[in-house]
Amino acid sequence: MKNQVQLITYIDRLSGGGFDALNRLLAGPLSGVFGGAHLLPFFTPIDGADAGFDPTDHTEVDTRLGTWKDVQALGGTIELVADLIVNHISSSSPQFLDFSKKGPASQYAGMFLTLDRVFPQGARESDLLGIYRPRPSLPFSPVTLSSGERKLLWTTFNPEQVDIDVRHSQAEAYLDSILRKFQAAGIKMIRLDAVGYAIKKPGTSCFMIPETFEFIADLTGKARTLGIEVLVEIHSHYLKQIDIARRVDRVYDFALPPLVLHALFQNDSRPLAHWLSISPRNAVTVLDTHDGIGVIDVGADADGTPGLLSPEEIDNLVETIHQRSRGQSQKATGAAASNLDLYQVNCTFLDALGGREAEYLIARALQFFAPGIPQVYYVGLLGGTNDMDLLARTGVGRDINRHYYSVAEIETALRQPLVQKQMELIRLRNTHPAFEGDFQVEAPTENRIAIRWESGKHCIRLHVDLSVPSASITGTSPNGDIRYMTIPDAEDPSNPL
Repeated sequence: MKNQVQLITYIDRLSGGGFDALNRLLAGPLSGVFGGAHLLPFFTPIDGADAGFDPTDHTEVDTRLGTWKDVQALGGTIELVADLIVNHISSSSPQFLDFSKKGPASQYAGMFLTLDRVFPQGARESDLLGIYRPRPSLPFSPVTLSSGERKLLWTTFNPEQVDIDVRHSQAEAYLDSILRKFQAAGIKMIRLDAVGYAIKKPGTSCFMIPETFEFIADLTGKARTLGIEVLVEIHSHYLKQIDIARRVDRVYDFALPPLVLHALFQNDSRPLAHWLSISPRNAVTVLDTHDGIGVIDVGADADGTPGLLSPEEIDNLVETIHQRSRGQSQKATGAAASNLDLYQVNCTFLDALGGREAEYLIARALQFFAPGIPQVYYVGLLGGTNDMDLLARTGVGRDINRHYYSVAEIETALRQPLVQKQMELIRLRNTHPAFEGDFQVEAPTENRIAIRWESGKHCIRLHVDLSVPSASITGTSPNGDIRYMTIPDAEDPSNPL
């Protein structure tokens, strides 16, 4: 993938339509802004139980958005990333419906995980309590199949998402068919969604066990033979992320967002500076995504190994988000919403900062200067705020940060100074040659941090003073010293930042 900023977006929620509308947006007002685009699930259907992450047919484009030819056409203008949903398939899929009707006689019977398939000798209490969970309940749903048979299905996330045995021949054929579709459409990278939960083994946590790494390596090998890179999505302790990064093409830097927030909230750059000095260089960096702001990634491991932040610092981080968002994030997080993910706070990044636009731009600059390829979520790109109306309609916490933009809203947002300044930052990150060189975190003090990139005669440096807060981006080039940006820009009276 190009070493340029990527867009993360739902097609319909940004473009107001399908692939044609998104193509017009990327070729028009966003022309030249992004080097790539991560297209969140566009498969049949996009409006299931989990916003497209529970496709009934992962090999078909939802006709409301377009066709595979439309995907291919967009991929001819910008590098594309797509999700390979590894861990589960919809309970409305043809494969599961066939199993539900025919039971053991179905050719897909072995494809779906049930309690007795994973624990054929029965499960003890310690076995069940040892399973790593993203949510507070056990990963099973009691279901009466169409055949009349009662089963306990393994459902890591929700009853509509039935976990599959990824080592079964039918599941392997299913995943291979998706990879071939992606290759034909010109997809350059796949994100392995929820792959950490893909292997279930009695007596283990069933999360990122050695067999999981073996499966990831096998799937990565298949993708690479098709010319597709692999991005692994895993929320876990930072040392595990470093280990995972050694084994894959790219891994998400989910520790970055909470560390940036901690730095801005507490005027304390030290945990962020420490992480940047050891973080994977083959990362994809984010501040905001279609999911919430992760906190487990900076916390202690289950075995007691300390995290990047202490429990007290994480509590302060979460409470500050709730306070700055005027309690809106609290209404969308944990027991207040239907998705009970234990590792995230649901909120737009701008609202997590209390709408403080200078801090938002500083956060974005820190992301762009961190090692890795940056991704910018469509709501964050447009300076979006919490969608409390959508949250109220759906009761799904993550919908607070999944607004449906109309064409008029997009046009208005793109004129805002915050959005214009952010796109200026994106263009600088995309074009400055120093970002192809060497990275260094200069010796930080408690409330100051400086990050430097250097390549030959080219150098660029971000200096952040958290006590103000303010930031400056300066550099040298064959043409001399340059000041690229100051945040806030006090010399521009029209800029309210």
